[in-house]
Amino acid sequence: MPTKRDGNFFYEIADQIKLVWRLWRDPRVSPFLKLLPFGAILYLVSPFDMVIPLIDDVGVLWFFSYLFIELSPPDVVEEHRQAIRTTLRGEWKAEKDHQPFQEDDIHDAEFKETTE
Repeated sequence: MPTKRDGNFFYEIADQIKLVWRLWRDPRVSPFLKLLPFGAILYLVSPFDMVIPLIDDVGVLWFFSYLFIELSPPDVVEEHRQAIRTTLRGEWKAEKDHQPFQEDDIHDAEFKETTE
């Protein structure tokens, strides 16, 4: 089922970053593969650039994240992609839709810290 975010370039980039992060934290992915995103980040912060710094850095990040995803176990990748797809997303409300603050929005409560 297509969602409102399908085809949105920035959502796709955010989803790729989430996928890399989830795979990097997953114990089922080889620790050696996890060196790929780590190496890309190290290259990003290194003072050495090959050609044009920004284009070069973006290309290296894209290549290493693509390689990391492609070499990770396909079933694990699909599991994480499905989890990302089914995550509910909030939407920004325009100022005209924003309800002004009202006194009824205040809820009095007590905070009690316990030491256990």
